[in-house]
Amino acid sequence: MQQQTGTDEFNILRLGHIEYLVSDLDRSRDFYVNLVGLFETERDDKHVYLRAIEDREHHCVVLTQSDTPGIGHFSFRVASEKDLDRLAAKFESRGLPIRWLAPGEEKGQGRALRVQDPFGFTVEYYAQMDAAPWMLQQYHLHRHGAPTRLDHLNVLVPDAQAGFDWYTKELGFFCAEYTATDNDDGVWASWLFRKATTHDVAVMTGTGPTVHHAGFALMEPYGVIKACDALAAAGYADNIERGPARHGISNALFVYVRDPDGNRFELYTGDYLTTDRDAPPVRWELDDPRRQTLWGAPPPRRWFEESMAMRSLDGQTMQETTEPLKRAIPTYVK
Repeated sequence: MQQQTGTDEFNILRLGHIEYLVSDLDRSRDFYVNLVGLFETERDDKHVYLRAIEDREHHCVVLTQSDTPGIGHFSFRVASEKDLDRLAAKFESRGLPIRWLAPGEEKGQGRALRVQDPFGFTVEYYAQMDAAPWMLQQYHLHRHGAPTRLDHLNVLVPDAQAGFDWYTKELGFFCAEYTATDNDDGVWASWLFRKATTHDVAVMTGTGPTVHHAGFALMEPYGVIKACDALAAAGYADNIERGPARHGISNALFVYVRDPDGNRFELYTGDYLTTDRDAPPVRWELDDPRRQTLWGAPPPRRWFEESMAMRSLDGQTMQETTEPLKRAIPTYVK
């Protein structure tokens, strides 16, 4: 496969932030700040805004009080206000719902475009966010894993080839790696990027719109171990769902964790640069188990079967999936 890119209408820079829906703000704030190592920027009665140590913006995570766990929205940062207008025109020309957010409607953020994409995901695009203190060299304040940034998102759609085409041809993403079969039946999963690392979003085959996980980058491999130690010591050992281990795809050392509401995230380090955007993507065969686990224990069945529901664009309901999540589950998974 050669790189497929379809647009220079606008400039998407990177994944911006994610909104986790949680049942107890204080408990979730304690979990993400005191155990995972994010920093609180601001809070109100219904939200806590968090950032990682490399962030110079107001937040990369929003915790929102909710009766139902899952994902409220996720966002991408764009280079300019004009990019927002061009994106709005693209979505409107395809008959897709949009909603403009006024500056400050999401705390710390400027004018933003929130849309429902062709797969049903609630996605936000923004160009400006308030500055926040840079914690990178405040080593005396770092805790446990000390995530450096929100690195990527993994989403599930029934047609991963259509997802690949949307992100590469319509939104200008590049592909670092992908999974396919010898049957020539299209892309089964793809790892797509705008920033110069392996992915900002991975698009997988499954029942959607659901989100499998968000991934936080760490500064060093030992951060994975420190985070696991802190979680276990605080009584969250059973929330460590998979790993530590290493992926074949992306080369990353990782651990997957569930928060107190069951929302999933990954702590992740050791992937590689993708500065040369014309480099051919790396192909993996679907039946090659090394793509998921280069070394380490195999994933539990729930890692394949469970993902996070997505809130609708109007913010009132959770998107419905029409059938249980279907993934290719290896025979060794119990």
